[in-house]
Amino acid sequence: MDHTEVVVVGAGVVGLACARALALAGLEVVILERQARFGAGVSSRNSEVVHAGLHGSADSLKARLCVQGRAMLYDFCARHHVAHRRCGKLVVSTRSSEEDHLALLLERGRANGVEDLALLTGAQARALEPELACTAALHSPASGIVDSHGLMTALLADAEAHGALLACHGGLVDAAPHAGGWRVQVDTAAAAPFALHCRWIINAAGLDAQAVAAAMQGFPAAAIPRRHLAKGHYFALARRAPFSRLIYPTPVDGGLGVHLTLDLAGQARFGPDVQWLESDAAGAELDYSVDAGRQAAFEAEVRRYWPGLPAGAMTPAYSGIRPKLSGPGEPAADFRIDGPAHHGCAGLVQLFGIESPGLTASLAVAACVAGIVTESAQPVHPG
Repeated sequence: MDHTEVVVVGAGVVGLACARALALAGLEVVILERQARFGAGVSSRNSEVVHAGLHGSADSLKARLCVQGRAMLYDFCARHHVAHRRCGKLVVSTRSSEEDHLALLLERGRANGVEDLALLTGAQARALEPELACTAALHSPASGIVDSHGLMTALLADAEAHGALLACHGGLVDAAPHAGGWRVQVDTAAAAPFALHCRWIINAAGLDAQAVAAAMQGFPAAAIPRRHLAKGHYFALARRAPFSRLIYPTPVDGGLGVHLTLDLAGQARFGPDVQWLESDAAGAELDYSVDAGRQAAFEAEVRRYWPGLPAGAMTPAYSGIRPKLSGPGEPAADFRIDGPAHHGCAGLVQLFGIESPGLTASLAVAACVAGIVTESAQPVHPG
């Protein structure tokens, strides 16, 4: 049986960031990815937005790691030549009743350590974006966009340069305590199943995190939170957008509303909306199709802040599914980074509910995980 010090399950942006952080700490790392390539899951279906840190209370992991991770991400992208741009973001109110929420976001963002925020009048916002319709706006200059695939490629390259190995078509099917660590059974489509012995397992499996945790013998079922799945659809603009910044409405239940984001070429897309799926649907094949019938609702939402949207200018693009820990109508749940001090099982770090702003926070999440592994740190969850 082969031996390694750490097995990271999942080669999305968070798993790759964890593998890199652990490899940089001098540990032997094997990354298991059940798909044919890295970054093929949740990380391939997002807005590619670098969030400033406006959402969540200052004592939450989401807020703290978003703010820390944003600085780390911009620095990493600059040093590793990953395409990105600090284009800024406007969160807008389209009716006066929404303006109190902008003030709340301003207060929360400043409490979280976001120092460059400014409330704008409707006229001030339109001076920045003439096509915009709003009564007021919150300007976040630190928000931006990043090439998520380029980011993951750079993370993997850095991890591999420090000795990490990626095993695609390699899914964890069972793990059991063995010889002071874990015996991990790996199923592979390309070769015969094999076993690895490791001291640590990092569960960064995204949508499959609960299923991976359940495959670990002796791990308490009560320590596995219920998963809620929220599907979000995206539509693309079939022409160049007249905006240079990201445009967000005030948030909605389960998400941040149908917003306008830009890619690095300046093309715009809208989304995501929120469609709640059956919580136990994973394991089965998930439906990532985009229902063209949602286009009318998207257009209506977008015209609240961009009344000049041309008719028929949207086309279906793609969808993503978020692994949430809270369901419809419930307060947004925090990230879970659960080490041995939390669940009582040595050599395990479980990452649950790493949704937005997971991409922005990925390097900060990885630093927390590396701290648990290398320093036997206390759990970093606020509870």
